[in-house]
Amino acid sequence: MSDQQTLAMLEKRRIEAAILKHVYDTLKASHGVEVAKTTIAQSVRRSAIEQAGQFAAAVGGKTSLKTFIDRQELWIRGGALERKVLEQSDTKYRFNVTRCKYAEMYRDMGLGEIGHLLSCQRDGTFCEGYDRRLTLKRTQTIMQGASHCDFDYTYEKDPQP
Repeated sequence: MSDQQTLAMLEKRRIEAAILKHVYDTLKASHGVEVAKTTIAQSVRRSAIEQAGQFAAAVGGKTSLKTFIDRQELWIRGGALERKVLEQSDTKYRFNVTRCKYAEMYRDMGLGEIGHLLSCQRDGTFCEGYDRRLTLKRTQTIMQGASHCDFDYTYEKDPQP
């Protein structure tokens, strides 16, 4: 089994953030905050799509909302997310996160100002690399000061032409 399949996502994100912190600080010093944030955002986006493609390949390209949900254990392992599932079907997966150790970790690492770029933006972007029929609607995150994160995934079983 590969590290991607066994390493808890929180631990993987901690390792990535430790490296990206230095990149972010270097870019801020040389090119300013906006360039640093844009570069981190673009890099993390590309990484999320690539990692999602690896997850899709691990199920032989036979992706579905069920295969997506089955992989959620990596993200919640060790209590990384406390959540309440509101709806789960073949086409909808809605839940609220009421505690996010990812947000806590980024703040503890001094990365609170870009935690949403390092983690939150990955959620919707992951859909693009995993299965374009999967989309995420979210209106708020703990990382950006809300009381909870509201996840609303929709899976289009029969995509429109």
